[in-house]
Amino acid sequence: MFGGCSSLTSLNLSNFNTNNVENMSKIFSNCSSLTSLNLSNFNTNNIEDMSKIFSNCSSLTSLNLSNFNTNNFEIMIKIFSNCSSLTSLNLSNFNTNNVEDMSKMFSNCSSLTSLNLSNFNTNNVNNMSFMFHYCSSLTLIQFFIKMKILK
Repeated sequence: MFGGCSSLTSLNLSNFNTNNVENMSKIFSNCSSLTSLNLSNFNTNNIEDMSKIFSNCSSLTSLNLSNFNTNNFEIMIKIFSNCSSLTSLNLSNFNTNNVEDMSKMFSNCSSLTSLNLSNFNTNNVNNMSFMFHYCSSLTLIQFFIKMKILK
């Protein structure tokens, strides 16, 4: 929808109705000049595919996703990939019980210093490749050790 809007610096989405949306992949992808987003009114109850939603949003410094309902999310490929200015993310409300793919989820988040993923359930995840690839500043990742062991 807004993907590729590389000169876009801000958006007012306060009256944006997302109640019936099932696929939000790439909605803000490649919006490299966006510095902030207010997504507090986003209804994500029906979303299954969130792949690349913030991918290549290299100027985003923070995101408040506390209202996101991730119960139905299945695909989280590259959600935050190349968000090189993000310094922190609070994903404590994320329910990952149905997620199957988390590949490159945080790849190239070079300013991200810590992540608490202790609430993540990865039992259904089949692909976690390059999840933290080139996260050069990441010094602390907290997991709850309840990960599916691939055989």
